[in-house]
Amino acid sequence: MRELVEVALIGKAVGLRGEQKLHILTDFPEQFKKGAVFYLSNGEKIEIERFNKNRNLVKFKSCNTPEEAKRYTNKKLYATFEDTKKNCPLKEGEFFWFEVVGSKVLEGERILGEVKDIERISGTDYLIVATDKSLIEEGFAKRFYLPYIDRYVDRFDPDSKTVYAKDAFAILENS
Repeated sequence: MRELVEVALIGKAVGLRGEQKLHILTDFPEQFKKGAVFYLSNGEKIEIERFNKNRNLVKFKSCNTPEEAKRYTNKKLYATFEDTKKNCPLKEGEFFWFEVVGSKVLEGERILGEVKDIERISGTDYLIVATDKSLIEEGFAKRFYLPYIDRYVDRFDPDSKTVYAKDAFAILENS
């Protein structure tokens, strides 16, 4: 199966026509539109018939009654990486989280670790970095949070999957 990114959680059925509440988990709600195809965790394709962005209500083509809609309640909705890149335009210097996760974190010549996940806290994205094995053996923490801000991240190179950090070792030392 293709690589997928989680974009929403399907909520309870609303009304009599099979509409459902959609809990959006992406910064790109514009991808939820008529004809857009998404996937469930079991690989099943599901197509949007209509989406009310003001109320976050979605109607899937396969759901015409509340009973039909209930089978999707609490299911996660996924998009392919390719569709996400195609349907969600980024500004210069912006990247998708799935592009950054798995990257090595480098400060100078020293590998500090690998980005395992990203968490948004109070409007700031934090890279959750699994510390390099050699640094763990030296007694450093197994993981640390690196704010994705200019103060600590010089740049990200998607081709080499490398986050070039500055002053990140100080964060690790104090973790």
